[in-house]
Amino acid sequence: MTLRTMLTGAAALALLAPAAHAERGSDGQVNVLYWQAVSVMTPYLSSGTKDLEAASLVLEPLARFDQDGQLVPYLAQDIPTVENGGVSEDLTTITWKLKEGLLWSDGTPVTADDAVFTWQYCTDPNGGCAQLPNFGDVKSVEAIDPLTIKITFDVPKPYPYGPLVGAQAPLIQKAQFADCLGVNAPTCTEANTKPIGTGPFVVDDFKANDVVTLSANPNFRDPEKPAFANVVLKGGGDAASAARSVLETGEFDYAWNAQVEPEILTAMEAAGKGEVISAFGTLVERIQVNQTDPDPALGEERSTVAHPHPILTDLNVVKALSLAIDRAILIETGYGAAGQMTCNLVPAPDYNASPNNDWCKTRDVDQANKLLDEAGWKMGSDGVREKDGKRLSLLFQTSTNSVRQAAQALIKQDWQQIGVETELRNIDGGVYFGGDPGSPDTFQKFYADVEMYANNFDGTDPEKYLGDWVCSQAPSPANQWQGNNTSRWCSPDYDALHAELGRTAGQEGRAKIAIELNDMIVNSPSFIPLVHRGRVSTKSKALGGVIMNPWDSELWNAADWYREKS
Repeated sequence: MTLRTMLTGAAALALLAPAAHAERGSDGQVNVLYWQAVSVMTPYLSSGTKDLEAASLVLEPLARFDQDGQLVPYLAQDIPTVENGGVSEDLTTITWKLKEGLLWSDGTPVTADDAVFTWQYCTDPNGGCAQLPNFGDVKSVEAIDPLTIKITFDVPKPYPYGPLVGAQAPLIQKAQFADCLGVNAPTCTEANTKPIGTGPFVVDDFKANDVVTLSANPNFRDPEKPAFANVVLKGGGDAASAARSVLETGEFDYAWNAQVEPEILTAMEAAGKGEVISAFGTLVERIQVNQTDPDPALGEERSTVAHPHPILTDLNVVKALSLAIDRAILIETGYGAAGQMTCNLVPAPDYNASPNNDWCKTRDVDQANKLLDEAGWKMGSDGVREKDGKRLSLLFQTSTNSVRQAAQALIKQDWQQIGVETELRNIDGGVYFGGDPGSPDTFQKFYADVEMYANNFDGTDPEKYLGDWVCSQAPSPANQWQGNNTSRWCSPDYDALHAELGRTAGQEGRAKIAIELNDMIVNSPSFIPLVHRGRVSTKSKALGGVIMNPWDSELWNAADWYREKS
C-alpha cells in the first residue's frame, strides 16, 4: 500500500484553491461511509471517533487544529496569546473574540452566552460528559459582551487551549440544549441527533446506527461554501467493504478508517477509481486492562471501582500478557506501512514520545512465564494456569473488524503459550463505540476483562488526553458511563502529576512531565500498547479538497470539499 503524506503549507492552499464556487451546493451530493455507524451527533455524549467526526460537520469550536497540528481560528477571530493580549500575563485567563455576524443554522446569532452554556453543560455535576478533561481547571466562563468570551482558570495555564477548542469541544446552542443539563442530557433525542450548529451542514434526518442525511447550512459564514448541497453519511458493513465502495465500485466518495489488511487495500486501489490517504498522528491500538471486576453476579456494581479485578490488578500478570504478544506479526498482517511498533500511549510528536519503554518491543515468552510463576499462577494439566482454585481465564472483547479479529486470534495464541485461557468476543462498532448508557456492550461499560480499540487526541499537546486517566474519569453509573478512564485505574500520584502538567510552561518542561505520565500508565497494570497506527481512509479521485488531518476530525475541512470537473 502506498501511503500518501499530508499536504502542508502552500501545497495545501493550492489544492484548496479550486474549491471556490459561485454558488453554494453546486456540486450536488457527496456520499460518505463510516462503517462504524453514527449513534449520536454530539461529542459530549460519546467518546467514539465516528460520532465525534460526524458531529464536526455540524458543530464547530472556537479554533481547531490543521493538518500540521497548528491551531487555526474557526468561530474565533484569531488565536489569543500573551503577545496579542488574549492571554493574561499571569496565564490565568484567556479571552476569545467571536467573528462578527456568526449565525446558528436556524438563523439566530451565535453569542458568548452559548460558550458559557457549553461549559455549564459539560461540567454539570449531575451529568456525564465524555469530554470533561477539555474543561480542566476552568473556574469560570463569562460573556463579557455578545462577542467576547473570558475563560478563567483556577491555576496558571501555560497551555490554555483546552476549553472550546478542537473537534472534541465545540460550541452548542444554549436555546436548543437549555433543558438538557445534567441527568437530562441523554434524554434530549432531538438536540442530540439534530443539533443546531454553525458548521457547513445541517442534519435533515437521523437514523441511529444507520444513516444521517445532511444539507448545506443556509447560514454558513462563507456564502460560497459548502460546494456540496447534500451529504449522505452511511453506516454499517465492515472496513473492507467500505474501502471497496470507494476504490472499486465508486459508490461512495469517501470511506473512513480503512482498517484493512494492506495487501487487500493495494489490490483495491489498483482499480483506479480512488486512492488511499494516510497520515500519522497519535492513534494507538491498545489493550485496556480492566482494573475492576466485570462479573455479572455483581449486578449494577460490575465493572465499578467498588470491586477490584481478582486477577488483573497484579502488574506481573499484565506485564506477562504484554511480553507474550508478537507485535511485529500484528503490524505485518494487519497494518503494513500504516503501522509502527510502540510501547507508549502518547507516540507523537517525537518530543512527547517516551524512550523508556522499549522492553515491550521484544517478545519474551520465557520472561512472561517466569513472571506468572512468580505471581503464583501454576500451570495446570490442561495447559491453563491456576491459582487458589481460579483459572487464568480472560474475556477479550473488541469491535467487529477483520483486522481486529485476526489480531485477537493471534494474541489468543500468544497467551495460550503462557497458560492463559482466552474467550474472544466482538461487538458491532456502532454499538461498541456508541456511548449509549443503556447498552451493556459499550467499551465504556467494559463488561469484559480486556478490550482492544484505538483512540487519539486533538492537536499535539497531550494534557487533555492524559487527563482521561485521572481517577475521576472512570466510567460509572454516577456519570452515565461517560468517562474515558475505561480501565478504572486510579493513582493519586498520577492525578497530582497531571495537575502539575497543567501548571507547567514550555515545550521541554511539558514534554518531560507528559513522558512521566505516559510511563506511569504504560508501567501500570491497566494498559498494553500494541500499534502506533496511521489514520488511513479512502477517497474518490473525483473528490477534491480533502486534506487528511491526524490532529483533529478527518472531516475538519468538509466545507472545502468539491467535485472535480471532468
